Amino acid sequence: MQTSFKYRETVSNDHPALYEMWQATPGITIRNADTFEGFVSFLKRNPGLSFVVENQGQIVGGILGGHDGRFGSIHHLVVLPEFRKQGIGNHLVELSLARIESAGIEKVHIFINKDNPGGNKFWTNKGWVERVELTMASYTF
Repeated sequence: MQTSFKYRETVSNDHPALYEMWQATPGITIRNADTFEGFVSFLKRNPGLSFVVENQGQIVGGILGGHDGRFGSIHHLVVLPEFRKQGIGNHLVELSLARIESAGIEKVHIFINKDNPGGNKFWTNKGWVERVELTMASYTF
């Protein structure tokens, strides 16, 4: 398989390919915020912080990066299974983190389902630490 990776900022037209990958990836939870409208809104609020990677014109991975002015966040890092173990996920994280840091943000959070062993292993291997001293609560409208 010939690989020619091209990394670029995420645009609204990338939603169908990314959404399909999110749905097919164990450990990623799809929410109402992941609809096309939610996706476009997220990109508008966080310009230049999310990236995709293409191989021969096909999106094979992506990351959503954002911040609220105080803390950064990373959501839905995904790479197609046949393209894993090639450094793609690491590079997507580096791109997003560099942009988040350039916005003056000093701490970034990731959200990983406890039942996502692959995701948890990836982030642990990168040196990220679980915040066991916190309880996360949420309210759904």
